[in-house]
Amino acid sequence: MNGTKVCVSKCPDRATEFWTTHRNGEVKLRMGESGPEAKPPLTVNQMFTSAVERFGNYNALGWKEGEQWKTMTYKDYYKTCRTAAKGFLKLGLKQYHGVGILGFNSVEWFIADIGAILAGGFAVGIYTTNSPEACQYVAENCQANILVVENHKQLQKILQVMRDRLPHLKAIIQYKDELKEKKPNLYTWAEFMELGRDEPDAQLDDIISSQKPNQCCTLIYTSGTTGHPKGVMLSHDNLTWTAFVTGEDVSMTDADKLQEVIVSYLPLSHIAAQMIDIWLPMKAGGVTYFAEPDALKGSLANTLREIRPTAFMGVPRVWEKMQEKMKSIGAKSSTVRRKVASWAKDVGLQTNLNKMELKPLNFRLAKCLVFRKVRKALGLDRCTRCYTGAAPITKDTLEFFLSLDIPLFELYGMSESSGPHTISLPDAFRLISCGKVIPGCKTKIFNPDADGNGEICFWGRHVFMGYLNMPDKTEEALDADGWLHSGDLGKHDQDDFLFITGRIKELIITAGGENIPPVPIEDAVKEAVPLVSNAMLIGDKRKFLSMLLTIKCEVNNETGAPEDELTTEALDLCRNLGSNATRVSEIAGGRDRVVYAAIQDGINRVNEKATSNAQRIQKWTILEKDFSIPGGELGPTMKLKRPEVMKMYKDQIENFYKEVLTPTTPDNPLPSK
Repeated sequence: MNGTKVCVSKCPDRATEFWTTHRNGEVKLRMGESGPEAKPPLTVNQMFTSAVERFGNYNALGWKEGEQWKTMTYKDYYKTCRTAAKGFLKLGLKQYHGVGILGFNSVEWFIADIGAILAGGFAVGIYTTNSPEACQYVAENCQANILVVENHKQLQKILQVMRDRLPHLKAIIQYKDELKEKKPNLYTWAEFMELGRDEPDAQLDDIISSQKPNQCCTLIYTSGTTGHPKGVMLSHDNLTWTAFVTGEDVSMTDADKLQEVIVSYLPLSHIAAQMIDIWLPMKAGGVTYFAEPDALKGSLANTLREIRPTAFMGVPRVWEKMQEKMKSIGAKSSTVRRKVASWAKDVGLQTNLNKMELKPLNFRLAKCLVFRKVRKALGLDRCTRCYTGAAPITKDTLEFFLSLDIPLFELYGMSESSGPHTISLPDAFRLISCGKVIPGCKTKIFNPDADGNGEICFWGRHVFMGYLNMPDKTEEALDADGWLHSGDLGKHDQDDFLFITGRIKELIITAGGENIPPVPIEDAVKEAVPLVSNAMLIGDKRKFLSMLLTIKCEVNNETGAPEDELTTEALDLCRNLGSNATRVSEIAGGRDRVVYAAIQDGINRVNEKATSNAQRIQKWTILEKDFSIPGGELGPTMKLKRPEVMKMYKDQIENFYKEVLTPTTPDNPLPSK
């Protein structure tokens, strides 16, 4: 079937040109006659060899061994990827079969990914938090011939599900630590690399020369919060073209002028991390340094200070943690320092909001006294672009960093758009907007209401090929004209800035028929009650709205699990309220009436601004622990897994709706139990 158009029953002929669900299918690229849309399509190998020609002697990758940073040039990077590709072929990798990669970000992860693509297979990232069964589903769905695992812990997941359940699997490679036991077809990374080292180039060169930009090379598996994960098929052109236009849009500097520096720490099974860590640096000859595996448990701050990146992407929770830490440090500062910092932040926020071209004297003074020191302490003194994406971020956090002269540029996109679709830029920036569409792409608001809100639809060469073996799901995502329906609700302002207003599947439709997007209400509560860490609105098919709340607490550095102790910021907030609580368990379940009264006061303030009675929060409760990735409430990019939370806290939710509603009044500040 290679080289032929693939038709699936029910799909219109017009759409068939743009999508396929077959692993060896080809698609029509959404080319234009001029501008970025007309850029000649490239395979991954063509983009990589171009980078080697231009930046061959520049460092491409950096990693830490003990206390020393080691580096690899673009020339050696490409050569090593070819060696890995030959090793995969020797182990029996077949065309259009997967190489699953299960582990934390590393040089080996990148080499396995690109080696798989060069060898004609699919690069397939698997989340390290996946259960053995979830790993088995992905490996079987992509018909993985080879699995690359980080360590013994991840190896055990595969060994549990291997026998009779992974018929396509031919070999496993472990890239960190020594093997604890020798098994047939199990290799260390060094043993694997030896396999391909002396292999002739002819077979690999034939495969590379046969590759086409409109064929699949990478599979990104959605997190699967509703049903099985879907394998998002991305073509060579999806990756190379998106890297080109995005790099141009954000003004990435080529290495021969000033080399861009990136820190890799977000899960590489997610397209945002792959685009930012692998493909964008390759386009400009940038260098990617790998953080330590415990990056999100605390060590990221040290890596940032050592590496001093020129661009940095943080999911909202990373920025929130930085904000909490700085507030905690600020609270311990002297009175004079606190006053100077407060003054500087006021100046910074107003100056940035006004977008004044000529910075006034007081701004320059604030920059000298405060802003430069803050940036240096964070390791962001060289960082000209700080990004946030993958989940909603609160206005409070955006304003906090803006007040420190660190604007957070929001990105918006999805796996199905190869990552970015809109980006905020220094000269195109609106608070709480995710910016404007990247060049060569289009946005359409489908079925807008009276306020201009509708479903956001994408068009461009970044739009995916289809979901592997899932024609029905593909037809749901791509309409007859090839537009990608995001499932997100949004609107444009008069200057074409895009604002996300909700998600169709997250919309709460009350028993009275009112449609309520939960995120704005959740954000308003977190802003009104700084003690709150996470908030989740409940009320679908219910008579009124209720809410689950968690309190800011310390996190275990080893496991990433929430602990009972309050954060320093939370302790200070409690003291200011007149509470002596030091633990979540002293507050949850109505145990601290002072804190409960303060939270109710904040919720009352949010309710006063509600657009209708149906949008008021009538009941709420504080849970015994915060949401987390190991707890199962948050996904790998810290996005709230609403269906999971609904199941986990079913009893608490049902309690909201068991008895007659008790109105909250000044005499009755607590929600009924």
